[in-house]
Amino acid sequence: MTPKNRIKSLPKLIRALKPLKKKGRKIVFTNGCFDILHKGHVRLLEKAKSLGDVLIVALNTDASVKKIKGQKRPVTKQNDRALIIAALRPVDFVTFFNETTPEKAIKRISPDILVKGGDWKKCMVVGAGHVMSKGGKVYSVDFVKGYSTSGLLRKIKRSQ
Repeated sequence: MTPKNRIKSLPKLIRALKPLKKKGRKIVFTNGCFDILHKGHVRLLEKAKSLGDVLIVALNTDASVKKIKGQKRPVTKQNDRALIIAALRPVDFVTFFNETTPEKAIKRISPDILVKGGDWKKCMVVGAGHVMSKGGKVYSVDFVKGYSTSGLLRKIKRSQ
């Protein structure tokens, strides 16, 4: 499957997941802006994939990123971010969410495993209650110290 074919609207993604769920595949979900890809993102995706069979990455839309990060973000447009993420080996599917949190997408997908970076405590992970109520698990992957998109942007600004 080409990276472009891994990018799906939420309804198309849910249809694609049905036969995989029937086969007992463990569905893993993570989300984020993934604005400027860095080592921390790659480590998160590798770890998330190792926890199950199918990795879904839900990306904040450009409008959602602006709400969270401010008007100067994202640096990379949503379709470009999606294509880059979809091209990474651990990723099976990419979808978008327009809200500030992926709660609606999590409830519709109902993954077996929910993964966030270590900067999120399990009790604060959006959708954790839903996933655990369905018998699923929530993991917080160790944060890779010194790697963040905001930090990279500050470094770029200082170097100008």
